[in-house]
Amino acid sequence: MDYRERHVRLLTETIEAVNSSLDLEEVLELVATKVANALEADACFVYLYDARVGELVLRATFGTKVEEMTHRPRMRPGEGITGTAAELRAPVALPKQAHLDPRFKNFPNLPEDEYESILAVPILARGERLEGALNVRTREPREFTADEIDLLLAIAAQVAQSIEHAKLYAEAQRRVHELEALARISEAVSESLYLEESLEAIVKTTMDALHATGAALVLEDGKIAWPEGRADAHAIRQPLRWRGRQIGELVADRATPFTQDDRELLASIAQHAAVALEHGRAVLRGVLAQEIHHRVKNNLQTVASLLRLQARAEDDIDPRKALEDSVNRILAIAAVHEVLTERRDEDVDLAELVERLRAMLVQGLGAAREVDAALEPVSLGGNRATALALVFSELLQNALEHGGPHVHVELQRQNGEGILAIADDGRGIGEPKNGTGLSIVRALVRDELRGSFDLRSDGGTRAEVRFPV
Repeated sequence: MDYRERHVRLLTETIEAVNSSLDLEEVLELVATKVANALEADACFVYLYDARVGELVLRATFGTKVEEMTHRPRMRPGEGITGTAAELRAPVALPKQAHLDPRFKNFPNLPEDEYESILAVPILARGERLEGALNVRTREPREFTADEIDLLLAIAAQVAQSIEHAKLYAEAQRRVHELEALARISEAVSESLYLEESLEAIVKTTMDALHATGAALVLEDGKIAWPEGRADAHAIRQPLRWRGRQIGELVADRATPFTQDDRELLASIAQHAAVALEHGRAVLRGVLAQEIHHRVKNNLQTVASLLRLQARAEDDIDPRKALEDSVNRILAIAAVHEVLTERRDEDVDLAELVERLRAMLVQGLGAAREVDAALEPVSLGGNRATALALVFSELLQNALEHGGPHVHVELQRQNGEGILAIADDGRGIGEPKNGTGLSIVRALVRDELRGSFDLRSDGGTRAEVRFPV
C-alpha cells in the first residue's frame, strides 16, 4: 500500500471515528488520538475557538497531560505557533527546535518544550469561520511532507464539521436541560398556592440545574428565603425584576466557575422566580384580605351580640357604665385582631394578648390598683382567643373595680389545659350575682372555650378559667 492509499485510509478512519459521537468532549478526545496515530506523532493538542472572548482554549490532548485543567492554556489568534496558524488560516510547520521560535508561547502546566517539531493547522468551518486549531508534535526532529500537511488539513476540515454538529447537539441538550428546569419550576408554582412552597421549588431546581452546592433567594428587604446547601468558592447572583424594578436576587454557589451558559440559565430561572414571587404575593394578599374580611365580620357579629345582651340586662345599670363596659369589650376584640394581623398567624400568643389587655384596662379604668402578672407561653386559635380576651377583660375589670389593692394575673399550661386566673386580696364576695358580665363569661367559657369557670372567695376573690389547648 503506497502512502497515498494509507493517507486515504487514515483520513477515512479518522472521519468515521469523530463522526461516531455527538458529545463534544468525546469528539475532541477522538480527534487528538486519531490525528496523533494517523501522523505517527508523539502528541496532539486540540484547541477550540471561543468567539465570545476571542481566545483559543485547549480542550483535548494526546501524549501529555495538562496538570491543572482548571487553568486551561489559552491564547489569542496570532499568539504562539498554533495561534499563528489560526490567525493566518494556514498551516505552520517547524521541523526542529520549535520552542526556540520567537512565536513560541510557553505554558507552565503544558511541557511543550520537550518536543522538537510541530505542525499546526487551523480548524475552519466551511473554509472560513475559525472553529479552532490543532497541532501535532514529535520529540525527534521531523520534516513534515506536503502530503502529511494536506492530510492534516483534510482531517481538520472534517473535524470542523464534527465540531459544528457536536456544538449544535450540546446547545440542544443545554436547551432541553434549561426547559426541563423551567418546566419543573412552572409546575411547582402552578400547583402551589403557598409562596413558601414555590420559593423552595425554585431554590432546589436552581441547585439541580446548575450543579450548585448552595442556592438562596434574597428578597428586596434583605431577607434570605429558603437558603439551601452551603456557600462555596464561586458565587453568581441574578437580579429578580418585575415591571422594571428589582424585587430580589437569586444566588447560587459551587466549587467550579460558572460558565456563560450557566448565567443564561440562571437568568431564565430568575424570570420565572420573579413571576412566582409576585404571583405568590398576590395570592397571599388575596388570602389575607379574605381572612381579614372574615375576622372583621365575625368580630362585628360578636359586638352586636354583646350589645344585645347588654340591652336585655334586667339589673339596674348606669347607662354610662354600660357603655364603658361595651367599649372595653370591643377593645378586647380589637386587641386579638391586632395580634393576629401583626403575627400573620392562625394562633395567638395568649401571654402577649393578656399583657396588652392588662395595660389597656389599667390605664383606661385609672384604678388605684397594683396589678402584677405571671404569664407562661400558651397559644390558642383566633376565634377562641377572642373569647378568652373577652373573658379576661370582664374578670380583670371586675377585680379593678371591686377587688382589693393588689391584683394578680396568672396564665399557665398544665396537663394539656390552659389556666387563666385573676385574684385580688379584697374582702371577697358573697353569693355572686349573675349579672351581664358574668353571664358573658360563663357563656363564652362553656360554648367557645369548651372549658370550666370557677369563682370563689378565700381571703380575697379568685376567678379561674380552665380550657383545653
